[in-house]
Amino acid sequence: MTKIWFSALVMALMATGVVHAQDARYPGNGDDNAHYGWADVLRADPVQGVTRTNVPQQQCYDQQVVQRDRGNSAAGTVLGAVIGGVLGHTVGKGDGRTAATVVGAVAGGAVGNRVSDHGGDYATTQTRCREVDTVSEQRRIIGYDVEYRYRGEVYMSRLSYDPGERLRVRVRVDPAD
Repeated sequence: MTKIWFSALVMALMATGVVHAQDARYPGNGDDNAHYGWADVLRADPVQGVTRTNVPQQQCYDQQVVQRDRGNSAAGTVLGAVIGGVLGHTVGKGDGRTAATVVGAVAGGAVGNRVSDHGGDYATTQTRCREVDTVSEQRRIIGYDVEYRYRGEVYMSRLSYDPGERLRVRVRVDPAD
């Protein structure tokens, strides 16, 4: 009986050593019912997706606007006053000459103000801009549908990377109930 017990103990220690050696090769494997192997990749088809992003753009357009020109009535008033003053000075005599000059200047200024360009409305074109968001769509690879063979069986998985010719697989064995 001691011999059987000793053999069972040795086998248990050996089995534990094998599991620990396997765990040492693949850190993070706390599952006693799993091991790792290599599968041959039969094909890897890229899976495309669409990403949408908002892109701000400046949109410009020409717009017709009406503007008002105030003109230059001050120049007309001054010029009218000078001309009126000169004419009034030539008409008057003696003390009346000064009065005629003043009256001529005032009247000439009033006439010059009326006659001068008071401006007006005119149409012009101005460029106006505003910022708008446009949606940019881009197609890109979001993963790969991979078909692979492990020990004669064919499997499919979607992966986030292209595995190349071989794929490392984790094999887990559980009892079927």
